[in-house]
Order: sequence, then C-alpha cells, then structure tokens
Amino acid sequence: MSDAMTTDLYEVTMAMSYLREGMTAPATFSLFVRDLPPERGFLVAAGLESALDYLSGLHVGPEDVDAFASALHRPPGDVQALLGLEFTGDVRAVPEGRIVRAGEPLLEVTAPLPQAQLAETYVLNQVSHQTALASKAARCMLAAAGHPVVDFSLRRTHGPQSGFQAARLGAMVGFAGTSNVAAATAVGIPAVGTMAHSFVEAFATEESAFRAFARSHPGPVTLLVDTYDTEDGVHVAARVLRDLDRGPGSAVRLDSSDLGTLAVRARDILDGAGLPDVRIVASGGLDEYALDELVRSGAPIDTYAVGTRVGVSADAPFLDSAYKMVEYDGRPVMKLSTAKVTAPGPKQVFRRPGYADVIGLADEKPPADGRPLLETVMRGGRRTGDRSTLDECRARFATDLDGLPSAARRIRGPQAPRATVSERLSVLTARVRHRVEELARAPAAQPPDAERTASGSHRCVTR
Repeated sequence: MSDAMTTDLYEVTMAMSYLREGMTAPATFSLFVRDLPPERGFLVAAGLESALDYLSGLHVGPEDVDAFASALHRPPGDVQALLGLEFTGDVRAVPEGRIVRAGEPLLEVTAPLPQAQLAETYVLNQVSHQTALASKAARCMLAAAGHPVVDFSLRRTHGPQSGFQAARLGAMVGFAGTSNVAAATAVGIPAVGTMAHSFVEAFATEESAFRAFARSHPGPVTLLVDTYDTEDGVHVAARVLRDLDRGPGSAVRLDSSDLGTLAVRARDILDGAGLPDVRIVASGGLDEYALDELVRSGAPIDTYAVGTRVGVSADAPFLDSAYKMVEYDGRPVMKLSTAKVTAPGPKQVFRRPGYADVIGLADEKPPADGRPLLETVMRGGRRTGDRSTLDECRARFATDLDGLPSAARRIRGPQAPRATVSERLSVLTARVRHRVEELARAPAAQPPDAERTASGSHRCVTR
C-alpha cells in the first residue's frame, strides 16, 4: 500500500462519487488557519515540502484499491475507478519559513476534483502540524533573546516522524542543534547532547562518572550536575573540568528545580574555581514562557535546551486549519455555515509594509507597495523548481521576523490583527453569497441536472 491510503475514508467515498458522476473538472481548494491560538501573534508557514513530496508521488495502485474496497465493505470492482489516480494539478503556496496570519491561505491546490479531494487529509495534516511546531519554536527563539536554543524533544514527540520534523523546524527558525541524530545527519545540523542521570547513577561516585564520561570525549564535555545535590555536583564538575584543561567549550547542565537560582550559584562556583569559560546549559520542561522569565530575570544561562513542551507545541497542539473548496469548474463557491464562512475564488496574499496584508483574488494586480506571498510551486503534478534548502527557509524567516510588529512578537498577550480583504474579493463574496442563498430559497422541484449542480456544488465544500 502507498501513501494514498493515508487518508480519511470520506475522501475516498467522495472521490469515487465524483468519478461516477463525471465531475472531474478542475477544483481549487484553499488551506488556511481560521483563528490563531490565544497566545500566538503569528504563524510560521511549514510543511510544504512534505506536502509536495506526497503530491508528486501520489498514485493509487492495485493494493490501495483492494484496501479501499475492504474498508468500504464493497467488491474491488466498485472502487476500480480510483485505480491509477495520480496528482496532475497545480499548487501555489507560501514558501516555508514565511510568517503568515490567520485567514491567509498557506497553500492552494488546483486539480481535477477527485485528485484535489483525495489529497486533503495528508496535505492538511502536514501543513497544520508542522506550522504549529515551527511557530512554537519561533517563539522560543524570540524569548531566548539571542541565547542559543537546542532541541531535546525526540523522546516525547508524537512518533519519530514528528520528532524529525520538530528538529528540522527548530533549525529552520534558528535553533543551534538537536539531540536527534537522524535529523542532524539528514538535515545537516549539529547533533548535541550530554548524559542522563542513569549514567551518573551507574558509577559509585559522581566524580568517577564525570571522569569516565570525559575519557570518552576528547573535546569539550557537558556534565549533568543535578543527579544528587546540584551545588555539590557543580563543585565536583569544576574540579574535573579544571583537571581536564581542554580549553573553552565545556559546560555544566542544570535540569531541574529553580533553574534561575541554581544558575546564579553555579556561575559563582565556576568563576570561583577559575572557570569563567565553562558555560551553563539549562533544560527540563522549558518553553518560550520559561525562557522569557529566565532571560528577563538575568539568569546566567548560556544555552537553553527545549524538549517536550516545544516538540508537541503543548500550549497549542493543533491549529484551527481548514482545506476548503473555493472554485469548481470555473465557478466560485463558498461555505456559509455559522462561524465557518469561507471566501470564494482562488486567492493571493499581498504583503504591504508593516504587515498590512491584503487577501485578494489570485488574478488581481498587486498594490503598488505590496508583494505576493503565494508562489507556484507545482505545475502539472511536478515541482516547478528544487526543494527549498534549510538556509533559504532560514533566510525567509529571519527577514520576515525583522519586520514583524513588536505587538505580534510578544510572548504573553500578543496582538495579531487579521489581514484585510480586497475590494474585488469583497464584491465576489457578496455575489456568491447572494447566489447560494437564492438557490437555497428556490422551489424544491427543479430539473434533475440543475438540482445536482446546485446542491452538489454546495455540499462538496462541507464535511
């Protein structure tokens, strides 16, 4: 079975129905986040590369058809129309690393309707999850205020793939390294790490553990000092590190209790031992809120290691994201459900100075002082260029972050005004809304073709 199987069952049933009804004209679906979580002033677009990998390799094979049939409790012949389905459409998207806001499309897919529908689940999963992780990591970088941040999240992320993504996305927004060896190797970022408390406990004394660890590491070492008494551990580490005389780069790691207070004591002990170059690394349940408090307090911590809370975006583990049809066969469509209204038509986001973003139609001319965010990244089912490098994503993020208003950058109580809507999009929205409402009020008795067109086009944009 292929990745085509990684979909919700209703995507399969809808795709089958479209094929049966001959509804294979181009459809455009827009992926966006309705509202930001309470403590978010911005989002960092991510997950595009994974989505494009999926779309470029999408192919429904015989094993997939058999599995679909089994899930539907139907004979394989009933699902045979899906055999050989591939993605042959176009994708316009915000490149990874760009900063976006609520309501702005991160990605738009235009493809024959069955293809665009079947792709929904996987694409929405990748973009939503990775955008949430990247946005959380970006806030950690803001809170750290220039101090290095490293990723320690793998052991508690929601699976190895999620751990890999957390490491890559952390690096994308500026993390200095990751404990995840696979990610470090694949992405080309530093692998970092120290020791566990079990290592210290395995030896008769803390000092023998530290010396054994140092013998296995010819370069700078980082010693975990809080297995027993933290201040005693720092004294022992200072004695071992002074004997090693390996030059700058070594460190002690604090992993529990009042990190700010312990960092002050550790700094005093290390300086008193003639080790001003030995750094202090802090870990243990850290996220942007803890980093912000520690940095503001002036704690003498050199490097922050973030783990679980960042790797699962603990305070905002999901985004209110959607993948909704906005046009079918050249006809703009929209959803009118309460609190979930969508705007019709393929779109573009025009960024103006000061993040005064305008959401308009895809064929609109940009404002004189605006530049479009969505780029064509796939045409005819194939990428239009090489995948973005990590350095390119980092550069986009750094540029966007520099221009982000201070109110949106705040760790607590950020303000994130929504983008405005262009006049053309407003006019189209009003016209399509009027059309849909008129159809809803029309007499029930309609010619079969008209009834199918009216009701089918509206239902296909709702769950």
